[in-house]
Amino acid sequence: MNKKRILEHELVPKHEILEEKEVKLILKKYGITKEELPKIKEEDPVAKTIGAVKGQVLKITRRSPTVGESIYYRLVI
Repeated sequence: MNKKRILEHELVPKHEILEEKEVKLILKKYGITKEELPKIKEEDPVAKTIGAVKGQVLKITRRSPTVGESIYYRLVI
């Protein structure tokens, strides 16, 4: 599947690589360490497509008809 098509699929939520300063704020807000975040593999199709590498944190924004918008964070492993 072509890279652009993966990101445009209706079931694939928006994935963004966070800058380190954003990661520090999130970790402080929740009182956790990077290692306590849920994980996503570097080989994940979306992670590969956006160029995520081990140690980075992804922000995943999901849309829902009931909740509206939900944000999740994942550590790339």
